[in-house]
Parts: sequence; structure tokens; C-alpha cells
Amino acid sequence: MKSCSLIVCLCLALSAALFAQETLSNASIEKMARARLGDDVIVSMIQSQVGHYDVTPDSFIALKGEGISDRVLAAMAAKGSAVAPPTPPAVAADSYEDFDIGVYRRARNTWIPVAAEQVNWKTGGVLKSIATDGIIKGDVNGRINGGASATQMNTPLDFLIKTPDGVEATDFQLVHLHEKSDAREFRTITGGVFHSSGGSSRDAVSFVQTRIAKHIYKIRLAANLPRGEYAFLAPGLTNSSASGSTGKAYTFRLVE
Repeated sequence: MKSCSLIVCLCLALSAALFAQETLSNASIEKMARARLGDDVIVSMIQSQVGHYDVTPDSFIALKGEGISDRVLAAMAAKGSAVAPPTPPAVAADSYEDFDIGVYRRARNTWIPVAAEQVNWKTGGVLKSIATDGIIKGDVNGRINGGASATQMNTPLDFLIKTPDGVEATDFQLVHLHEKSDAREFRTITGGVFHSSGGSSRDAVSFVQTRIAKHIYKIRLAANLPRGEYAFLAPGLTNSSASGSTGKAYTFRLVE
């Protein structure tokens, strides 16, 4: 008995050396059988090594014709029919995870941050109708110092907005700025940006968002926007327009 066990162990060691570098298959079983390895050895190999077996009736009939024993075929069937654990669904890497909250513009295939500027509020008097070409003194006005944005853009106008929790891109407000020599301004009322009911200009510009990832929204603005200065206002900015307060705006200039 001891001599038989020793022979089996030697055969197992020899088989492991021969097949350690390959995944066992039907062809591997045939090869071991032709080498006159015993059923004990082949079954042990099937049970201990990785294998991929064709366990269809036709393949087993062919193996039986090659002299493979029922015991070996049963071991192959048991290994081949084992249910593999389900593969967890792949989770796509968030390519925007390193982005800070804010507004980004597309430059070729890269998203570049749009620089933020400070908004200062001017409040006074009673809200009046907007004149055709700009701000009326005494109204509630947002003011950004400087005559032009450092961000110059052409169409198409593609933007990406990363928002904090509980905020969507449409919580930002896009405004067309009225240009002065030393500043850019827009009009507001309580709760939002002023839309002119008369005259040729509107301060608020509507846009549609497309959610592409968690907290990430893509925006393409209309190609027929007039040239000039624009700004995405951070959420809540126009709801806290107290005189002397400040806020953040992401500005750009449409040049063509």
C-alpha cells in the first residue's frame, strides 16, 4: 500500500510539473491518458488545477472512444458544471473626480477651468424698467470690475459644470453682461436675474443641461448668441444681493 501511495505521489508531482503552466482542457485529459497516467492521478489533477472543459454529450462520447474512464469523465463534468461566482459589474472610473466645483470650458479635447471673478452688488432706489442699452442708476445691479474677461471664446460654446451636493447646473445662472469702460454689470431682482420685458437685451440666458456623471453636467450654448461678455453666476448669488456683499461669477467673452 505504501509503495502504491508513493507511486501516486510521484505521478502527481510529474503531472503537476508537466501541466503547471497550462489550463487543463479535454486535450490535456487525453494527453495524460495516452501517457498512461492512472485515473487517481488524472482525477486529482482535475480537482486541484484550473481547467476549462467541454462537457457536452458529443465531446464526452469522443473522449470515451479514446479510452477515458467514466470516473475521469465524471470528475470533468463536476468541475466543468460548477457555477462560477458572478462577476461584479465594472464601475467606470470617474474621470472628473479631481475636478474642483466650478465651470470648465472645452479647448480641443481638454476641459480648462473658467476663471472666477468677484461680483459686487450695488443697490439703491426703486426697481425701474430697463432701458434699451443697459443699466439704470438706482436699480439692483451686480458689478464685475474690469472691462473684459480674460477668457476669450469662439463657437461652439461647450461647458462642463461640476456642482456640490444638492445642486444642478441649472442652479447656476448665465447672464449677458452690460459692458462699461471699467466694469461689466447685470440687473437682478429678488430671487433671480432680471429679464427685460422691453428693449432689445435680456440679462438672463437660458440653457439646457445634460448630466454625464455624478455632479457633472455638460452644456452647449446656442450658436447664435450675440458677441459680448457673459458670466455663470454661482448658485444663490442673486438671492443674496445685498448692497456691499460679494459673490462669484465665471466669466467669458464671446468674440465670434
